[in-house]
Amino acid sequence: MTVSAKSLVELLDLERIDTTLFRGRQPDTDRQRVFGGQVAAQALVAATRTVDAEFGVHSLHSHFLLPGDTAVPIVYDVEQLRDGRSFATRRVVARQHGRPIYFQSASYQRAEEGYEHQDRMPEVPAPEQGLDMADLLRSSGNKESDALAKEWASLEARYVGHSRYNLPDDGEHPARARMWIRVGDGLGDDPQIHLAAFTYASDIGLLGATLAAHDVTPDRVQMASLDHTLWFHRPFRADDWWLYDMQSPAAQGARGLAWARVFTPEGRLVASAAQEGLIRPRRDR
Repeated sequence: MTVSAKSLVELLDLERIDTTLFRGRQPDTDRQRVFGGQVAAQALVAATRTVDAEFGVHSLHSHFLLPGDTAVPIVYDVEQLRDGRSFATRRVVARQHGRPIYFQSASYQRAEEGYEHQDRMPEVPAPEQGLDMADLLRSSGNKESDALAKEWASLEARYVGHSRYNLPDDGEHPARARMWIRVGDGLGDDPQIHLAAFTYASDIGLLGATLAAHDVTPDRVQMASLDHTLWFHRPFRADDWWLYDMQSPAAQGARGLAWARVFTPEGRLVASAAQEGLIRPRRDR
């Protein structure tokens, strides 16, 4: 389990096997499958280590293929697709037991000036007024609540509300959720570590937003991430509070789509996220 920011940093410190081949270790966990945010974050670290330092990641797109085995390391194979003057592109395959379990493509850009605009941050309560995410999971009947609380011990998460609780009515968006998140002290000052730590945390709660319009508890739903996309707009620290402003525009066919805006407390829009996942109703036999 990642019990502190220091242990999360250690989890993200991959072993380099060859020029573009890396091995990621597993945390001590009670869960039966690897947390999706861990695989995405480790894959991003692997890709970034093959790119010139003048380039910063601006987006990643990924697909979860198979549940990861928590008992063995994950091998990350990076393919250097393009190295241009302004952009660089990498593709990463994560493998276990000789099979791919996850794909990621990451795009990097050399810093340059350009036009700027952003959405306005919604008015929300301060992080201290939110509900502790671990307590909320336990009260909602999530069977993995204790295991997840241990897995996410390096993070602080405060739930603000969802469409049926504590958020103002919005007839145009029936499924919404908001929460504050930050990584604990100990990340250091390396911007790449902050991006990887944010990637790790970005898999928390996003798929849950697809259920915000439905009166159902997590124990009645089979949930699994299918794909995950991030766009990085501006630099920020993952160990400062950031608002995850989530909404789900559609759910159908036992799948739900959610996207999110990420704001700093000062109102800067620093990242965006999107995820589609399985939200299959469990049916008693």
